[in-house]
Amino acid sequence: MKKASSKNNSTVSKKIPVLVIFAPTASGKTALTRELFSQDGSHFILNAEIISADSQSVYKYMDIGTAKPDSDFCRQIPHHLIDVKTPDQQFSVADFVFMADKACHDIYSRGKIPVICGGTGFYIRNFLYGLPPTPESDPKIREELKSRIAKEGNQLLYDELKKVDPVSAKVINVNDAYRICRALEVYYTTGRTRSSYQLEPKLREEYDFLFLVLQPPRELLYERIKKRVDMMFDDGLENEIKMLKAAGYTKDSPGMKAIGYSEWFESEADDTNDKTDKLEQIKAAIKHHSCKYAKKQYTYIRDIPGSIIIPYQGLPEDIINVEKVIKEKFNSIII
Repeated sequence: MKKASSKNNSTVSKKIPVLVIFAPTASGKTALTRELFSQDGSHFILNAEIISADSQSVYKYMDIGTAKPDSDFCRQIPHHLIDVKTPDQQFSVADFVFMADKACHDIYSRGKIPVICGGTGFYIRNFLYGLPPTPESDPKIREELKSRIAKEGNQLLYDELKKVDPVSAKVINVNDAYRICRALEVYYTTGRTRSSYQLEPKLREEYDFLFLVLQPPRELLYERIKKRVDMMFDDGLENEIKMLKAAGYTKDSPGMKAIGYSEWFESEADDTNDKTDKLEQIKAAIKHHSCKYAKKQYTYIRDIPGSIIIPYQGLPEDIINVEKVIKEKFNSIII
C-alpha cells in the first residue's frame, strides 16, 4: 500500500482525487470506512482521512443523538468537520463547502486521499457542484423575517415560502427557520426565487471525483434506524438532553433543531404525566422523523453526473463491491 503523492500525481493531473460516499443514517457507512481506510481493516486500500458530511455531527456535546464515530475510530482514521460548532451557533452549507475544501487540500498535501462521507445530501450536492451565487444579505429584511418567525412561528412563514418559491420549500424542512428566512429574504430582496440561482449540474473541475451512493433496501434501512434509536435511549440520550438544557441550549438553538433533539422540546408542551409514556412518544417521533429524513436525503443527490449507485446491506460481498469500484478509479494510487 502506498500513500497518494500530490507531487507525483501533479505531473499527470492537477486535480485532487476525492472519494465521496453518500449513505443515509444507519446504513453501515462507519463499518465500511473502518474496513477500507483503517490499517486494521480487512480490506484496507487507501491512506485516507474522512470529512464528515453530517449536518448534526458538526455540533459539540451532541454525541449520542448524532451517533458520532467513537474516539477509538477517530484515532484510527482522522475525521474532519466534527465538533466544530456549539449548538447555539448556525452552520450553513456555505460553511461546509468552505471547510471541506480547506480539509481536502490539507489532506492531499500530506499524501492522503480525502473521503467525504455522510448522509446530508444537501451538503454533498453543493460540494460536488459548488455554491450557487446568491445576493448579499439585506440586514433590514433579515431582521424583519427573524422577528416574524419568532412571533408567528415556522409554519406560517413556511407556507408563505411555498407560495413564492415552491421549489426551495420542497427541500427545506419546516423546522429549519434559518433556511426558510434566507429563502424569503432572497425573494423579497431581488424578486427572484432562491432556486433560480442554482448552478447548472456540472461537477467542479478542481477535483477528480468518485461519487458512490450506497442504497440499502428501504425496509431494512428503516429497521436499522429504529434499532439505532432504541440504542440511543439505552446509551443515555435522555441524560444528554438534560445536560444540553442545563447548559442553556433551547429549542431555538440551531443544534437543537436536529432530529433526536427537537422532539424533546416538542414534548414539553405535552401534559402527559406518565414519564414512560412520554419517553415512548419521543422515541416514536424520532424514529418516524429519522426514516422520513433518510428517504428525503436521496432527493438531493438524484441525477448527479457520474454517480455510481451501489446496492448495499453491509454484507462482506457488498464491501468487496465497493472496494472494486474504488480500485478501478484510483488504481494509480493503490497497489
